Amino acid sequence: MLLSLITILLLLGTAQTQRTTPDFMMEYFQRQLQQLEGRLIKCEQDFQHFSQRMYEMSKEIHGQTSKMNVLKSEVKGHIDTMAMRMDRVERDVEYLQNKISDTALVDIEDSLLEHQMKEAKLKKTSVIPKGKDCSSELVGIKSLKIVKKAGDVNGSWMKDPTKGSAKIYFFSGTRNSTILAYSSLKTFTEANSTKKTEVIRLPFPWHGTGHVVNNGFVYYHNADTNNEILKVHLSNRTVADRLLLPGAGRMPAYSLSPHTLLDLALDEMGLWSIHADPDFGGNLVISKLDYSSLAVEHTWDTSCNSRDAEAAFIICGTLYVVYNTDYGGRSSIRCLFDIHDTIYPESIPVLFFPKRYTSHSGLHFHPKDKHLYAWDDGYQTIYKLDIKKI
Repeated sequence: MLLSLITILLLLGTAQTQRTTPDFMMEYFQRQLQQLEGRLIKCEQDFQHFSQRMYEMSKEIHGQTSKMNVLKSEVKGHIDTMAMRMDRVERDVEYLQNKISDTALVDIEDSLLEHQMKEAKLKKTSVIPKGKDCSSELVGIKSLKIVKKAGDVNGSWMKDPTKGSAKIYFFSGTRNSTILAYSSLKTFTEANSTKKTEVIRLPFPWHGTGHVVNNGFVYYHNADTNNEILKVHLSNRTVADRLLLPGAGRMPAYSLSPHTLLDLALDEMGLWSIHADPDFGGNLVISKLDYSSLAVEHTWDTSCNSRDAEAAFIICGTLYVVYNTDYGGRSSIRCLFDIHDTIYPESIPVLFFPKRYTSHSGLHFHPKDKHLYAWDDGYQTIYKLDIKKI
């Protein structure tokens, strides 16, 4: 009986053992799977964090590369400007050296030569002689005459200064390739003037409002470039010459006329260019150009700034800059620069235009009749200047 009881207990223990072992294994595997799943989740989180960090580093590297490219461009611009200014200094030194006699009887010490060079630099002594008609200065603007209202809001018009010519040239807009020519001012103002108009189509469009016409040629800023000046023959419409003006075209010549990067002017002494130099604080730079070859004869850094300027013109080598306000007020001449140092800005009061709210997109001086041909919000206006002998 006892033996039978022991046998039954052993059988029950064996059965219990057989039931417990699979459950234990399942729990073990479940724990291992849970640990593995946790590790996979952590691995995925670490990978996402790494990817985000790599993306941020890529953005930072890209930003630094862009900054380096900008700095590279700025450094290149400074180097080009420095080279241009060095070229100007070399031309000034060469001119001064040529002015000094090389005979044995003249012995100038180095210190005196250096003093003369510094004095010439400070005074910006002109290497361009005054014309025989340049013994006068502008003292005021007497009156205005509104001739006509035609064309766009911005534009320019002028009278041909060539001897014996009375032609009027009409440039509408700030980018165009068509000039309208009229035989005289009377023809231009007539009601049926369009029937008597000569249409001139240029080989390249102009940019801005700083064009001039003289002796059968038109000089203008090529619209497809920053600083190229073209000389085009009006009769056969061909390019006679061209010039890439160093340093020009990097900012508007006048802040209130942003369409004009490069302005051209005529006076008794010839052809001039006017532009603003961002490396010179936005001050205006003028260059004397040769009519036939467009070669730069000399360049001056002026003390007149382009900020709040709307236009400028030149009389006998003196630059007169016209200023205004953003909303269009009463225009006035508040800065001048004389290449001969015969007119001092301190001695000249502010010169106001006649009492009318204006906004000039173009001003062109006629060296023969001493008038200003102005474009005033689509109105073609003539100003009579008050000029007196010096």
